[in-house]
Amino acid sequence: MSDDYKNRLTELSDKLTDVVINEADPDNWPGAEKPIKQLTKDERGDRYWSKKNAAGTLTLLIKVHSLIGMHGRGGTPAEGKNPSEADFELGQQVNRAEKEAADILERIMKKGKK
Repeated sequence: MSDDYKNRLTELSDKLTDVVINEADPDNWPGAEKPIKQLTKDERGDRYWSKKNAAGTLTLLIKVHSLIGMHGRGGTPAEGKNPSEADFELGQQVNRAEKEAADILERIMKKGKK
């Protein structure tokens, strides 16, 4: 992957991060000013859609970060490792990135409740 692709992915990552922060903020969800019991059926559905959309954008951001990370590692397994070991390590990295993203989302949501 060329440096141009890495730069473009980094710019995309920055844009997606802004979108995730906006979409994950509970104050931006439909019916945000109402207690849950007072939400209409449409507001509940729209609120659910907003949450799923934020989660989808976060997943996309994680995948972009994974591509950037692959560029930094050269995109190939290190010598002396068989592909199954490399796949296992990549899976662990993805799991760590997903946990980190979930933690970020939780902090954003807590901040929105204040």
